[in-house]
Amino acid sequence: QVQLVESGGGLVQAGGSLRLSCAASGSIFSINAMGWYRQAPGKQRELVAVVTSGGSTNYADSVQGRFTISRDNAKNTVYLRMNSLKPEDTAVYYCNARVISTAWGPIYNYWGQGTQVTVSS
Repeated sequence: QVQLVESGGGLVQAGGSLRLSCAASGSIFSINAMGWYRQAPGKQRELVAVVTSGGSTNYADSVQGRFTISRDNAKNTVYLRMNSLKPEDTAVYYCNARVISTAWGPIYNYWGQGTQVTVSS
């Protein structure tokens, strides 16, 4: 089993910044991609940003240029730096990791418990 523990959410004014962290632990041989998703009330969960084990990144258009995703492979941790936050960024943010638990094993998809980010206008 693999656990993802998120931290760093909170309340911030528009234009402010936050940094989210997500640490993976448990039965980990390697981690393929790690990413962040978010879900606002009444909306579907959407991709925010993803980073591969090689460091390639992809962002949603709505956060491009404002958010930066990074990862520390040695710590199995992914970060999301969020700048110039807007009220529409308000959502529960979920960490995601695609984990291989044994050599030549399958990839499993894991989710964190979610952390609330609220941006006031």
